[in-house]
Amino acid sequence: EMDLLRGYTAHDSDSDDNDHLLAPPTSVSLGLAVQAAPLVVADAKKSLVAVVNPDTKQLDHNPRYDELFLPEAGPSNPFKTDRQKAPKNTLTGFVEPAHINQFHFDREIRSFDTLGYARNPTAENGDEYIGDKQKAMNNKGGSLFDSTKTGGEKRKRARNDNAGDVEGYEGPWAKYKDEKTVAVPDPELQKEMDAITEKRKKKSRKYKKEQEQEKHQAEEKSTFHLKEAVDYQGRSFMAVPSFTGVNLREDAVPDRCFIPKKLVHTYKGHSKGINAMRLFPKSGHLLLTASMDSKVKLWEVYNNHAIVRTYEGHKLPVKDIAFNYHGTEFVSASYDKYIKLWDTETGQVKQRFHTGHIPNCVKFHPDEDKNFMLCAGMSNKKIVQWDARSGDVVQEYDRHLGGVNSITFFDKNRRFCTTAEDKSLRIWEWEIPVDTKLIQNAGMHSVPTMTKSPTDKWIVGQSMDNRIVLFQLIEDKLRFAKKKAFRGHNSAGYACAVDFSPDMSFLTSGDADGKVFIWDWRTHKIVARWKAHEQTCISVLWHPHEKSKLISASWDGSMKMSSPMLSIVRRLSTSLPTCTVRHSPVRGRFRAWTKPVYVSPQPKPFALEPDFSFLDGRPCPITSQFQLDWKKDQLRLAKSIISSLAEIREIEKVHESAERVEEEARNDRERSRPIPKGTKVIQ
Repeated sequence: EMDLLRGYTAHDSDSDDNDHLLAPPTSVSLGLAVQAAPLVVADAKKSLVAVVNPDTKQLDHNPRYDELFLPEAGPSNPFKTDRQKAPKNTLTGFVEPAHINQFHFDREIRSFDTLGYARNPTAENGDEYIGDKQKAMNNKGGSLFDSTKTGGEKRKRARNDNAGDVEGYEGPWAKYKDEKTVAVPDPELQKEMDAITEKRKKKSRKYKKEQEQEKHQAEEKSTFHLKEAVDYQGRSFMAVPSFTGVNLREDAVPDRCFIPKKLVHTYKGHSKGINAMRLFPKSGHLLLTASMDSKVKLWEVYNNHAIVRTYEGHKLPVKDIAFNYHGTEFVSASYDKYIKLWDTETGQVKQRFHTGHIPNCVKFHPDEDKNFMLCAGMSNKKIVQWDARSGDVVQEYDRHLGGVNSITFFDKNRRFCTTAEDKSLRIWEWEIPVDTKLIQNAGMHSVPTMTKSPTDKWIVGQSMDNRIVLFQLIEDKLRFAKKKAFRGHNSAGYACAVDFSPDMSFLTSGDADGKVFIWDWRTHKIVARWKAHEQTCISVLWHPHEKSKLISASWDGSMKMSSPMLSIVRRLSTSLPTCTVRHSPVRGRFRAWTKPVYVSPQPKPFALEPDFSFLDGRPCPITSQFQLDWKKDQLRLAKSIISSLAEIREIEKVHESAERVEEEARNDRERSRPIPKGTKVIQ
C-alpha cells in the first residue's frame, strides 16, 4: 500500500500537460524484500510514448526534437535515396564540427564570388575546383590573394593628342582600339527585341495619343466645281472682278447705307446647318462657309453666285474658320480637335495643329508682317498661339476659368481681348501671357461672339441675356458701356454673330427664330426685321463695299442674300403697261395700263435710280424704283386676293350643296320612321 501511495502522483491545473508521458518513480526499499514479479509498469508506460505521425499536418502536443525525428516504425521506405536515408541531425543534413583557418575560408569565398570558382574543400588533393573550372584552368587556380594576374590586360584607346590635327584630334574621348562601332544582334534576338519594343510602344501614352489622333483624322480632299479654273485672260477665281458695277478696292466705302428690300439669291449646298461665314478679305468677292456636315465651301458673291470649291478634311462639324491677311490661306477648327491650314486656291492642307482639346475660335494676327501667327481659343481655358510656318506652339495664355469663345484685336493690333464661358473679358498684350485687365461684372453674362467696328472705336458682343453689349475703345483702353445695349431679339443660348454697316449707321444680327434684325446705331432702335430662315440665323454679314447687301446664314443649311435688286432691273424690262384714258358709265374717266414701261438697259454704274419713261415721252407717275416695286406688290396682292376669293366662293358652294343634300336625307328618314303605338295623329 505504501508503494502504491508513493507511486501516486497528484494532478492539478498547474501541472504540465506532458506529465502523463513520464514514467512513475520507483521506490527504493532498505529491506531485502523478495519480489516475485518484475516491474513491467514502467516498460508498459514507455511503450505508450506518443509517436508523431509523419502523414499528418497537425500536432496535438509539443514534442521534443528527438521525438519529432525518430525513425519511422516498420519496414524502410524503398523509394528513398541514400541521401534521404542518411542520418541527419539538422533539417537539411548532418553537421559535424570541423576546424578551418579563417583566412583560407574568406579567400575561397571571395574568390568564388568574384572569379566564379574556388577550391573543393572535400577533395583530398588541392587541385580540384568547383564552379567555373575552365576559368580556373586559365588562371592556373589563382585566387584574389595570389600574385598571378586574374583579369585581362587593360584596354587601350586609339588616342590622338595632337592638337594641330584639327580633323583627327580625339583627346580623352577617343575610342578603344578593339571597340566595335556597330553591333547588330542575330535575327532571332532582333525579332525578340522588336516584339518587346512593340509591346512597350503600345502601352506608352504617346502611342495611345497617336491612335486617338488617327481615329479622328479624316481623309483630306478638295473638289473644284467651276467649269474652268482660269478665264480667257488667265485669271483665277481669286482675282478681284472688275465688272460688278461696285468699287471693290480696299479703301472704297459707301457714303450712305440703306436697308435691304428684296431677296436676291439663296445659296444651297450644305446638308446641315452653318456655323460660321467669312467674306474674302478686302474685296469681299468670295464667301467662305463652315458647316455641321464637316465641310467648308467657297462661293461667288457676284456673277452667278456659284459654288467654287469644297474642302473636306474633318470628321466632325467645323466650328470656326478664318482667312489670313491676303486670303490665300484659311484655317478651319473642328470638333474633332484638329485645326487645319488650307490653301484657298488649290485646296491642299499645309499644316495640322492638334492639342487634344476642342478649339472654339481661330484667328490670324491682322498685321501683314505677323500674319503667320495663329491664335485659337480652346475648350481647356487656354489661348494657344502657333507659328503657321513651322507648326510649333509659340505661346500659351492661360488665365480664364472657362472655355474661350472669341478673340478680337485692337489698339493697332498690339493688344487683343478674349471672352470665355466664365462670364469675363480679359485684355492681353501680344505675346505676353499675363492679362492686363479683367472686366467681370455681377450682371454680365457670357459673350460668345465679338465684332470690332469699321472705325476701330467700338467692340460689340452678343450677350446671353438677349442683348448686344458695347465696349468703347479709348486709345489703348477698353471700357464697358453699361447703359448702352441693343435689345429686342431672342439670342439666348446661340452664338449669333453681329456685324456693322460700312458707314456705321446700322447694326445687324440674327436670332434664334431665324429672323434678321437691323438697329439704328445712334438711336439703338429696331428699324427693320424680317423672317429670313426657318431655323436659327447664326450669322449676318454686311458687304463692306455695298450700300445695301446682306448675307445671312442659318442652321437650315442655306444662305440668303438681300439687296435692292438693281442688277436685275438693269437686265430686264418691267411688264407694267403704259397709261391710257378710258370712259366708263359707272366710274367715269379712269386710267388703264396698256404698254410696258421702258427701263434703260444700260444705266450708269453709279446711278442712284434707273431711268423710267414712256415710249412716247409722256410723263410717267412712277419716278423711282421704290414706287415701281410698290406698284408690283399691289398688283400681285390684288391677284392673290381675287384668286383667294374665287376659291372661297367655290368652297362655300360645295359646302352649301352638301348641307342641302344632308338636310333632304334627314327629312326622308323622319318621314319613313314608323309611328309608335298609342300615339295619336293630329291632323
